[in-house]
This record gives sequence, C-alpha cells and structure tokens, in this order.
Amino acid sequence: MEDHIFLKNFRLPKAAFAHLLALLDVKLQPGVRKTSIPTILKLAATLRFCAHGSYQLSVGNGFSIGFGQSTVSLVLSEVFPALEEYVCRNWVTIQYTEEEKRQAKLYFFGKSGIPGVIGCIDGTHVKIVAPKKDIQHLYYNRKGYYSLNAMIVCDNAMRIRYVNAKYPGATHDANVFNMSTLKPRLEDDYRRGERNIILGDAGYALQPYMLTPYRNPEDGPAECMFNRKHSQGRNIVERTIGVLKNRFRCLLGARALHYEPKKATQIINVCAALHICLFYNVQLSDEEISDYQNPMTISKIAQHMKVVQWQTKKLGQLEIIFYNICSSSFTMITNNFYLNSYSVHFKFRVHLF
Repeated sequence: MEDHIFLKNFRLPKAAFAHLLALLDVKLQPGVRKTSIPTILKLAATLRFCAHGSYQLSVGNGFSIGFGQSTVSLVLSEVFPALEEYVCRNWVTIQYTEEEKRQAKLYFFGKSGIPGVIGCIDGTHVKIVAPKKDIQHLYYNRKGYYSLNAMIVCDNAMRIRYVNAKYPGATHDANVFNMSTLKPRLEDDYRRGERNIILGDAGYALQPYMLTPYRNPEDGPAECMFNRKHSQGRNIVERTIGVLKNRFRCLLGARALHYEPKKATQIINVCAALHICLFYNVQLSDEEISDYQNPMTISKIAQHMKVVQWQTKKLGQLEIIFYNICSSSFTMITNNFYLNSYSVHFKFRVHLF
C-alpha cells in the first residue's frame, strides 16, 4: 500500500504503525488458538476506529479487516488500555528540553511579542452518550449535550504536551486546571526560579506562570492591543484541537462516543498521544497550520531578537518579570508594564502575589 493511502486510512505513517505493532506484540497476551486474531489486525481496527469515528460494525466490515461487531468491541477493550499505558506515558510530556524552550519562546515572541511563553492551554468538549442517570447532571455541559471536558496544552509545534480528559463536561475549565497535576507542576517550577509562561483564555485565573487576557478591556489602545497580541499567540492551541479532532474523527461532535466516561477518557488520551506524529517527522497537511511556516519563522525571529537574560525587579507588592532585549526600551506606567520593541507598543501584564 502506498504511504499516502496508508496515512489517510490509519492516520499514522508506516514507521509509527510498526513501532506500535512491536509494542503491542509485547504488551498483549498472544493467542493460543491458530484462529486467534493477529496483533496487526487488532491495531489496524483500533486505528480505523479512531481515524474515522465509525461504529464498531462498520470498522469490522471495512478495509478487509473482517471482524464482527462483538469482536471489534473486544479488540478495542484490549488495545486501548495497552496504548494508554505506553503511548500516553512516553509521548505526552510537559517536560521541555532547553532547546525546546528556546524554540518555543522565540516562536511565541514572534507571534505575540510576549516574552517567556512556552505553550498554550485550552479546554474542548468531546461529546459522549448520556451516562447513568444518577450522574447525568455532571456531564451535561453549557452547550446542551453530554461531554467530557478535555484540557489540552500544546507548544509552538502543535505538539500536545499535556492532556486531561477525565472530568465531566459540566466542570469549568478553571476547575479542571485546578484539579489537574499540571498546576502543582507549574507552581513548583515557578518556585524554583523558572520563569516560563503559558497562555490561557479568560476562563482561567491570572497566575505568575499563566497569562490571560483582560475580560472587560477598557476603551483605548493599551488593553485592547494586549488582548489582540495575546490572541495571536494563543490561537495555536485552538488550531491544534481542530487538527486533532479532524485527524481522529471519533472525537468530533457529529458522532458521540458510545462508551462510558472511563472508556471515553481512554480513547481521548490515546488519540491525543497518537497525534504527536512529529516524533516520526510527519508533516501536517491541514491548511490551518500553514501560518506556522510563514515568513516570520523561528530562524528569522532569532536574527532580529537577541535575548540576553531574565531580569526581575520588585516594587512593593508587585513582581515584574521581563526580558532584557537588545534595541528595546522599558517604561513603567502606574501598575502596568509597557514594552517598546521594534516600534510595537503593547502591555505586558504584571503578576500579583
């Protein structure tokens, strides 16, 4: 089978498929009978289900897999836990290398002008069928359907760095973040002196490590311009979610996941991990990411911006963290910090503690 046809049907290149197949050969218990299902068909059926969002009967009958609906159900129940155990643990990580941090900060500075940003955070609802009656109210979201609220963090390369899909759809984005393992991790990094920032929407609280837009910006250029710059940097997480759901269409709202919440969480986690095909140097073809490779690439940004060092000043109860950038001037106006850099004037919000 040609590579592009294989990628279209299974959403993974052959190298990634072979890697997962070798893993499952070890993780899954081999069949005893001669008529047992080979691992390669189990993996193919699972990826077809994730890629096209079909019902189990259609997955079994399609692409010469030749499984009945009950067989597909057993295969998915066996393969998803194995993939979640290995793929999610090893492919989805919030740990950045120093080079990855540098690349991310250069990219986000070029997009938004905000220094120190290494990623963006957002929540997305994945539709599920109505759960048990006694817990339905927990999963009925503000949009009028039952769902899981999946929190996703991505970096400058649209690589998913963190996913948490175990909380019901009625849970607010901020509560999902507060109950996640990500928050204490970011807090610990901040206490150790790391000044890395992630961008979030107005649904999250302003933190020293999370920069959010003004909810009700005043009339005038300063706050509105900051919100515009913030949006230009943060929209990559929305595009990442869009690419994820279009690549693995079982997550699309057009067809709800017909599984209990725990199983649906497994499916979301595995799809988010499989999305990280940059591990195999697979180029994303969606039009939404064309902006990532446009004129202001990281290499060009690096030629025009030289980050010298972090500098920190404390003024009363305010802690202002900023970069010392060549050819840039800094101005303090009341409680707002303005950065003039290459004729771009915008506000960098002050962190309160």
